[in-house]
Amino acid sequence: MRIARFSIDGTVGFGVLEAAPSEGEEPVLDIIRGHPFAEFERSGRRVPLSKVRLLPPVLPSKVVAIGRNYTEHARELGNEVPDVPVTFFKPSTSVIGQGDDIVYPRISSDVHHEAELAVVIGRLCRDVPRERAREVILGYTCANDVTARDVQRREGQWARAKGFDTSCPLGPWIETDLDPSDLAIMCTVNGEQRQLGRTGEMVRSVEDLIVHITESMTLLPQDVILTGTPAGVGPLHVGDRVAVTIEGIGTLTNKVVKRD
Repeated sequence: MRIARFSIDGTVGFGVLEAAPSEGEEPVLDIIRGHPFAEFERSGRRVPLSKVRLLPPVLPSKVVAIGRNYTEHARELGNEVPDVPVTFFKPSTSVIGQGDDIVYPRISSDVHHEAELAVVIGRLCRDVPRERAREVILGYTCANDVTARDVQRREGQWARAKGFDTSCPLGPWIETDLDPSDLAIMCTVNGEQRQLGRTGEMVRSVEDLIVHITESMTLLPQDVILTGTPAGVGPLHVGDRVAVTIEGIGTLTNKVVKRD
């Protein structure tokens, strides 16, 4: 099931994305009563996808991100894979959705794309055993861990480099019926392929990351885990259109713009 968060005529809601009813027609959203983090039902009110504005699929209290979880990416930046996961946060104010602009930050002159699989948490959880990790997941979406690489190098810690406004595009929707263990993940910039990998190359799996994170903190419904990026990261410039595509989910596209 694909669940989208959207706005239409000033109203925000969730809907289930349905396939086009017949050839040549566009997909529609079946608006749901309630929200996907509890029991819900479809209303039967269907709206063409083109008539709504897609929003970030969730509003997380926190985005917990993992660094250097792909060996080749760690190496391309001159790093080794760490003994324990490198964990950092991106604030809720960094989150944007499908089609929203990435605003190039004034603090940087070297902003990079990082295509990632994002895990959307569906229930409050802490101290999750590995065998029950899948139970706390609502689904998966595409993410771009946009990074001010020069700031990251200069400051040593990653709060400003990875937490600036608009640095966490998520979307276009949540896919709930998916095995995340070996999915193709790709990033293009202006149609040119930059990154191509598979989630099976992750050093630590989705289950491992949930165990590690919840050993120390409580995750809430709508919280997001970014699972790391494959090799091929590179610069973004004002005017670029960057797209993250993950097998079984779809494509998240954003444009880079200059800050006013």
